[in-house]
Amino acid sequence: MSGEKKEPGVAAFGWWAEYLEQRDTNPAARGLAARLRRAGPIEALCEPAVHKLAQALHVEGGEMETAKLIRLACLLAEVRERDAVPLAHRLGGSEPVLSRARFENLMRAEGANLTDLMRRAIVMADRRCNVGALARDLWHWNDRTRTHWCFAYFHADAPQNEPEETV
Repeated sequence: MSGEKKEPGVAAFGWWAEYLEQRDTNPAARGLAARLRRAGPIEALCEPAVHKLAQALHVEGGEMETAKLIRLACLLAEVRERDAVPLAHRLGGSEPVLSRARFENLMRAEGANLTDLMRRAIVMADRRCNVGALARDLWHWNDRTRTHWCFAYFHADAPQNEPEETV
């Protein structure tokens, strides 16, 4: 992976495609995915592939970025198939696979609780979603991301910021 800085979703998708996507035909990918799905923080950081993800994301260290890196690697190990549709969209709609109450809990979650609830959501979406969008959203998990997910869950168009008037 090159040294130039990429958007987190692009960098993480490239990592997922290289290390995890071929788990059906590649025993190394299958083993890595299984280890990451069961890993705690130290076990995840003992995987050389996680350090490759850190390099791709240009993680500078620090407790917060390390926690985001671990969450991202472990949750991407849950995704088995790429799809153009973002996870929030797959979860909701007129016949949601994730109940509204569970979705609200997911939107309020932080830390380890976010990881656990997101893992369940990925499984409920048949382990299929837009990997790059999921990675970007997990990396930048904040109120703006949550707002975007709420509109996607209800299959609604998010309001666009109106351009400021110039005087």
